Amino acid sequence: MALLRSQAWKSKSARKSQCVFPAMMRRLRSYGSPESVEPGDHLFRQGERLVDFFVVEQGELELYERKGRASCEVESTLANLQFTGELTLLNGRPSLLNCRAVRSSRVLRISRESVRKLMRTELDIAELVLTEWIIRRSRLVNHAQGGIIVVGDSLAAETMRIERFLIGNGHPHQLIDSNLNLEAEVLLRALDVESDQLPVVFFSDGTTFRKPANTVLANKLGFDQDLGEHTDYDLAVVGGGPAGLAAAVYGASEGLTTLVIEGTAPGGQAGTSSKIENYLGFPTGVSGHDLAQNATVQAQRFGARFAISRDVTGILPAGNGYSLSLEGSKAIFARAVVIATGARYKRLDVPNYRKFEYQGVHYAATAMEAARCVGKEVVVVGGGNSAGQAALYLALSASHVHLLIRGEGLKATMSAYLIQRIASSNRVTLHPYSEVVSLDGDTHLRSVTWCNRQSHKSRRCQTSNMFVMIGALPNTEWLHGRLELDANGFVMTAPGDRDGCAFQTSLPRIYAVGDVRSGSVKRVANAVGEGSVVVSYIHRHIAAQKTQEMERAAIVA
Repeated sequence: MALLRSQAWKSKSARKSQCVFPAMMRRLRSYGSPESVEPGDHLFRQGERLVDFFVVEQGELELYERKGRASCEVESTLANLQFTGELTLLNGRPSLLNCRAVRSSRVLRISRESVRKLMRTELDIAELVLTEWIIRRSRLVNHAQGGIIVVGDSLAAETMRIERFLIGNGHPHQLIDSNLNLEAEVLLRALDVESDQLPVVFFSDGTTFRKPANTVLANKLGFDQDLGEHTDYDLAVVGGGPAGLAAAVYGASEGLTTLVIEGTAPGGQAGTSSKIENYLGFPTGVSGHDLAQNATVQAQRFGARFAISRDVTGILPAGNGYSLSLEGSKAIFARAVVIATGARYKRLDVPNYRKFEYQGVHYAATAMEAARCVGKEVVVVGGGNSAGQAALYLALSASHVHLLIRGEGLKATMSAYLIQRIASSNRVTLHPYSEVVSLDGDTHLRSVTWCNRQSHKSRRCQTSNMFVMIGALPNTEWLHGRLELDANGFVMTAPGDRDGCAFQTSLPRIYAVGDVRSGSVKRVANAVGEGSVVVSYIHRHIAAQKTQEMERAAIVA
C-alpha cells in the first residue's frame, strides 16, 4: 500500500492562501471566541465531521494529510489573518485534512452555525472565504488529496461508476488501473481480491471496500449526513439537476428550510455536458459540472441541505404536507415538494446493447470519458445539442468522431452555432439517415456497425467508445399511481391552472419543474427559470400556512 501511496500523492508547489483584512477581523470577532494553541495541538483531524472555522490572529498553523502511520504531506501553512476550511464546512462532510499548530498561536474559533450566519450577513467576508474554499477544494481534487484510492480496471463499468460518482460530487480521489500497475496487481493478490470484486476503494483510515455501492460510499464520506440531523422541512426538492438546484437556491435564500434529495450527484443530465455555451452570463461557456458544483455551493451557503445517493421511493400525504420515503428506510416530512428528477437518454434497440452498456456505451462525454478516447475513433449517436457538444468536445482528443443521426440534417434539432462548428470540423463526420445495427466485442465494446437507410450501405468502425444521446425518458417510476402523468410518463402540471401556477401538479403543494414536466422546453436555462419561479408560489403558501398554524395555536392557548 505504501508503494501505491507514493504514486497517489506527489509533491506540488505551495500557494499562498487568502487573508481577511484587519477591518474584517474586527467584525469576525463578534462571531467567535479566541483560543490559544501550543505547538503540535490539533484543531481538527482528517475524517472528523462538523469541524469549526479558525482564523489565525497570531502564530502559524499547517494543513496536512496523513499518509499511513508515520508520514504526512503538508498542504499549506496559515499565518496571520489566514483561515482554515474548505467546502466541507458548508456541507458537513468529513474533513479532508488535519490542522495543527506549528508554534504557539492565537486563533479565533467560529462555530459552524455562526459560519452559516456569517455567510448570510457579511457578504464581503463570505465572498472572500468562499473563493478561497473553492480554490482549496479544487487544489485537493487536482492533486488527488483526500484519502481515497480506487484500484480497478479503468475501463470496467463498476470502476467508471465509482469514479463518476466521486467526480460528480467533487470528492478528491486517485484512480490506479489494476491492469497497468504491477504494484496494484501484487496488492490485490495479497488481499485475495477476485476480479468480480473490483474496484477496491482504500480510505486513509485503513478501511477497504470491495465494489461498494454508491449509497455505501455516500454514507462513508458523509454525503447523506443531513438526513441524520433533520427530518422536517418546509421544502423538499427531489432531484439535483439545474431545476432542482435553482429551487434550492431560491428556497433557502427565502428562508425556507430546504432539503435536496439526489440519487447520484448534483447536476443531472446537464452536469455531464462538456460545455454549455448559450447559457446567459457565461460568454466563454461553462461546463455542466462547474455549473452544478457552483450552484450546490450557492445553495449550501444559504443553508440548503443535501441528501446524496438517496432515491425517493414513495410519497404520501401527512398532516399539512407530505411524507417522503427514501432508500434505506429513511423518511422525511415536507410542507411542499418540488419534483425535479429530470429525464435520461433512451437506449438503442440493438443486440448486445445491454452487454456493452457502461462497457463502452456511454451517456455522458466528460473529461473522464474523453480520457479513454485519446487517439481513437469515436461514435456519437444523436442530433440534439447534447450530442453536438459531445462530438465537438471529443474531437479535441479523439482521432475522429462519427456523428450518426436518423434524419437528413441537424437544422431542426440542434442550435446553429453547433451546426456550424460541426460542419467546419475536419475531425467530425456527420452521417445522416444512419442507424446502429450491431455492436461487437468481448468483455468490452470493440466495434460499431451502422447502416444508411437510403443507400442501404453498412459501415463498421473499430471503436471502443460509443456515446448515445437520443430522446428523453422521465425519471418518474416512483410517481406512478400518485400523480397524473402523460402518455410518456412526464408529470402533468397546472390542472385547472390552480392559483395561476404553471408548475402545480394534480396534488396540492407538489410541483414539477424542468425536464420531468410534461411540455417543458428541454434547455438548461428553462429548467433554471422554472426552478426559480416556482419558489415564489411555495413561499407564499407556506407563509400563509404557518400564519394559520400560529393563529390556531394562539386560540388553543
